[in-house]
Order: sequence, then C-alpha cells, then structure tokens
Amino acid sequence: MRVVTAADLAQVFTYPAVIEALRTAFVTPVVTPVRHHHPVERAGEPNAMLLLMPAWSDLSTSVGDGAVLGVKIVSVIPGNAGRALPSVVGAYVLFDGITGAPLAVMDGAVLTLWRTASASALAAGYLARKDAGTLLMVGSGALAPHLVKAHCAVRPIRDVMIWNRRLEKAETLAAELVAEGVPARATADLEPAARNADVISCATLSAEPIIRGEWLRPGAHLDLVGGFTPGMRETDDTAIRRASVFVDTLAGATKEAGDITQPLASGALGRDAIHGDLFGLCAGSVPGRTHADEITLFKSVGTAIEDLAAARLAAELIGLR
Repeated sequence: MRVVTAADLAQVFTYPAVIEALRTAFVTPVVTPVRHHHPVERAGEPNAMLLLMPAWSDLSTSVGDGAVLGVKIVSVIPGNAGRALPSVVGAYVLFDGITGAPLAVMDGAVLTLWRTASASALAAGYLARKDAGTLLMVGSGALAPHLVKAHCAVRPIRDVMIWNRRLEKAETLAAELVAEGVPARATADLEPAARNADVISCATLSAEPIIRGEWLRPGAHLDLVGGFTPGMRETDDTAIRRASVFVDTLAGATKEAGDITQPLASGALGRDAIHGDLFGLCAGSVPGRTHADEITLFKSVGTAIEDLAAARLAAELIGLR
C-alpha cells in the first residue's frame, strides 16, 4: 500500500485531467452512502467531529475493470486553532473494488482542494460564457488559488481580481498567482469588481450574503463554494431570483447549503426552479447556458463521488493501477 503525499498529488495532477475524471464519474454508476457524522467529546476544549465519506463503483449489475472503493476520513478539531494547526485534517483510503485490497492512503486535504476546484470548473464549462475573460475570486484561503487556476483551465481568463476582507491577504495571493503566470491583482472595491466580472467564484465562511444579485452583469456566472451548512450564505435572494440555478447534487445542496436551503424555505426559490445538477449536465440531459445574457449560478457542497474520482485518477497517474 502506497502513501501518497500532498507533494505527490501536486506533481501528477493537472486541472484538465481532474476535471475530465469528474466528468466521467458523474456519468458512471457509483454508490455514495450518506456521510457519517460522529461527535467526539474532548475534555477541556470544544468537541470534535469525525466524518466518514464512502463511495464505490457500483458492481450490482456487472463487474468492471478499474472498480474502486474508497473513504475519506476527516477530523474537525476546533481546538487546533489554539495550536496554530489546521482545524480540518484528513486522509483518503483507496481500495481495489474487486479484491478489497488497500491501494493507497492519500493526503485528504489536498485531494479535496483539487476535486472541489475542478468541480466548479466542470460546472463553469457548461454554464459560463465561452468568452468569459474576467474572474473575481472572493476569498483568499487555501481553496482560492485552486479555484482561480481551475477556472482558467476552462475559460480564456485574462484578468483575475481577488477580494478578501483583509486586503493584505488578497495582495499576497495575487503575488503568488502572478509568480505562476496568472494575470492576478488584488482589489479593495468589491462591488465594482463584481459588476465587471464574467465569472465570480466565492470561497468564504460567511454567514451573510457577500455578493448582491443586483451587481451581476448580464451573462455573468456565479460559483458558490464556501457555504457548506444551512446557516451559511454567500449571495442573496436577488441573485437566486435573477439566475438560472444549478447545483452539484440535488440531494446534497437542498439539505446542506444555506444558499439553497434558505431561499427554498422563504419561497425565493422553488425546488422545480433548480435547473439541474452535475449528473444532468455531464450526461447532456440538462441544458447548461442557453443564451449569452443568461445569468447562471452554481452551488457546490461536495460529494464523495468527486473524492473517489480524484483518488482513482491519482492512483492511475502514479502507477498503482
């Protein structure tokens, strides 16, 4: 069994390859049980949480080559903030889907960053204008550079604006991206940047809307990644009403994402007004963007399908399969 480090993944992954692996995964039979949540009591500090996200190739009708089984194991340790350590850490364990033999243990954090950004880029390939040249990145955390580079892999982005509540963090990320050849710059003015962006990608932990629907220009695509609980929100009801709304999975987004659950509860969004998910987009059963001035919105909450697809690709690229 191979230990696959963050450096190993960064060496073999490319955004086009991960995007295509996800596209294939969303049209391939995969079993994804409900995510397991296990509270962990800890004396003297906040309770922790152990999350298990399994998925495997569906072999119920036939046994196929390349079948895999995997589980992402994530620990959420709030007390790590006081230790100057990440609060969320984890690993991905990949098994042969036929024999059950363990193939690899992979860095779960980096695997998640790559697959999450690639899922947004996969959606943008169907939903953003083909000539989209301006990207606004809202947030400058660990996921932000991956989102920027993944979007640049599917659209001819010529100008990347980065906004963060702390301008110095946006400036640091912009400098790092410029060093990698990405045309990035920090901005302190969110509204003008949003009004001029063809694609807006948000990766924050905000509980209140940051992007206002009235700011969205005709033809804009809004990519919402950060809000992963019903109490979190990155955009407002105006954006929901103006946009054609898509999600990564209907089952996940309609239960976990505040940008979807809150409008559903208030009546600002009807369940039948959600145009589709990545299953339908990738299969071609759901149309993506239909005209140049259409405003589109994609809400991502993540799915174990994406983890399995990325882990399987890594195993193939490294030569484990």
